[in-house]
Amino acid sequence: MASTGIFGGAFDPPHNGHVALVDAAKRHFGFTRLLVLVVAAPGHRVVHSAVETRLALACLAFAGDEVELDEHARTVDMLRARRLDDPVVLVGADELVAFPTWKEPESVLELARLGVATRPGFDREAVEAARAAASRPDRVELFEIEPVPVSSTEIRRRVAAGDPIDGLVPPAVAAEIERLGLYRD
Repeated sequence: MASTGIFGGAFDPPHNGHVALVDAAKRHFGFTRLLVLVVAAPGHRVVHSAVETRLALACLAFAGDEVELDEHARTVDMLRARRLDDPVVLVGADELVAFPTWKEPESVLELARLGVATRPGFDREAVEAARAAASRPDRVELFEIEPVPVSSTEIRRRVAAGDPIDGLVPPAVAAEIERLGLYRD
């Protein structure tokens, strides 16, 4: 059956942890299509770069995948607006634990499956409890990724301090951050 992987975020900036999650998900699910959605105005966080910049960085990080702008701040609204073949929304284990706080989580699970990336060291009991508490636990599938200890916040902090970000972001992303002078307070 054809399935579409969906990985959304602010990507401010995209980093090697994001890329590792997508690569592991492609291997695990065998998607016929992978869609990276750069959320224009995330409802849950402040962004530091213009949406056009974040979109360009995501295109560099996820070269070979479809990268598009998403005008919807909430996952359920995006899913309702797009008619996708067997969509699988990709998230980290921390997002599954926070899933009950999402807008209409029950509707999200009616419209899509959740592909949840787990990593060694993350509290497996908390993940299993969150999965069991979901309205449709049968629509939540876990897959393992290697830990990539990096965050967009840490990358912005390092750039602002003049520290290197080699190995934390794809080389093309690092070059574009440098070229544009991003994240320098």
